[in-house]
Amino acid sequence: MGRQQPLDLTTVTAGRGGRPAAARRPGWPLVLTALALLTALTAAATWLRADGTFAAWEQAAVETSDAGALRLGYFGNLTHGPALVGVEEGLFARELGGTELSPQVFGSGPTAVEAMNAGTLDAAFVGPSPAINSYAQSGGESLTIVAGAASGGAQFVVTGDVAGADDLAGSTLATPEFGGTQDVALRTWLAGQGYEVDGDGERSVAITPMPNGQALQMLRQGQIDGGWLPQPWATRAVQEEGARVLVDERELWADGRFPTTVLVVRRDYLERHPQTVERLVRGLQRSVDWLEAREDDPVEVAGTLNAGLVRAGTEALPQATLIDALDALEWTVDPLPAAYPALLADGVAAGTTQDASLEGLVDERFLARVRPSAAAGEGAP
Repeated sequence: MGRQQPLDLTTVTAGRGGRPAAARRPGWPLVLTALALLTALTAAATWLRADGTFAAWEQAAVETSDAGALRLGYFGNLTHGPALVGVEEGLFARELGGTELSPQVFGSGPTAVEAMNAGTLDAAFVGPSPAINSYAQSGGESLTIVAGAASGGAQFVVTGDVAGADDLAGSTLATPEFGGTQDVALRTWLAGQGYEVDGDGERSVAITPMPNGQALQMLRQGQIDGGWLPQPWATRAVQEEGARVLVDERELWADGRFPTTVLVVRRDYLERHPQTVERLVRGLQRSVDWLEAREDDPVEVAGTLNAGLVRAGTEALPQATLIDALDALEWTVDPLPAAYPALLADGVAAGTTQDASLEGLVDERFLARVRPSAAAGEGAP
C-alpha cells in the first residue's frame, strides 16, 4: 500500500455557497500560527502594561522630534526669578541647543494661557490657577504642568487706613487679573472672612483687576485700599507707598509652601517634541541651581535679577528692595501637586473656574529624568 498523499486544501469539495473551502478559511497550520502570534502579543502587552511602558508603545505612532523653535512666556516679576535668570544667563538657550528660543513677556497668567490656546505660545511660566482653569475648560487637552519654579512671594498689602481684617467693608482692592492666582487667593480669603465680593451688602468689597504697576500708582493716589500682589510689588507697596502686610499667603498653608509659579507646556507641543520639553526643564533646573548656589551672595543675585527685570520691561529695583522681596520666596522645581485640589476648590467657590478632574494635569516624568543628572553636576552653570 502506497504512502497516503497529504490533503490538498485547494481541491476540497466546495462548501456552502459553491465556493471552495480554501477560499473561505485558511488551513489549520496558518490558524495555529496566528493564534500563537496573538497569544505572544497579548502576553507582551500585559507585561508592558504592568511594567508601565505600554503607554509609550501605544503613542509610538506619534512622530516626535526636536523642535525648531520654542516660544516661552514669562513675567517681569520676581516670582518668575528662575525664568529671569534662565533667559538672562542663557541657561535655557544652552540646554535647548539647536532649538531657537523666543522669549515673550506677559503681564498675567490668563493672558499667557490665552496665547497658548491660540497656538502662538508653546510654553509659559504662569500661576497655578490659570493653568488649572485652562485644563478644566479644555477637558485636559490644553496644557500640562511639567515643573514648578517658585513658592511663596504673594502678600495682601493694605493702606494705613485699614486697621485689620474686620475693617475692609466698602474697600476697593486690586489683583493682577481676574482668575489669576492672586485673584483667586484674595477672593477665597475674603469669603472666609465673611465678605461679599462686588455685592451691595454691609460687608461688600470691590475687586478691581489691574496691572501691578498700576496698583502701585493707585495706592499712592488713594484710589484703592490694598491688593493681593506678587513680589516685588508687595514689597514695593510697603517701602514706597507706606502700605503694610495684612496677610502673607504662606500663613494660609499648613507647611507654608504653595505653588506660585509653574512651568506649563501646550499639550500638542509636548507630544510632538518631548525631547525639547526635557531640555527646557533641564534649563529650568539649571536656573534654580544658579539661584540656590548664590544664596550667600544676594548682591550678585540682585544684579542678575534686575538685569532680567529690565529685559522684561520692568524697571530695576533698589538693591535693598529686591533683597527684602526675595525673603518671601522659595525657588523650587517641585510643582507641589498636593496643593492643586485645594486650588481647584478655591477657584470653583470663587466662580473663576469649573469643577473637573485634575488627573494628568501634572507630568513629572521630565523632572524625574533631569534631577539625577543635575544632582550629579552634569552641565552645572
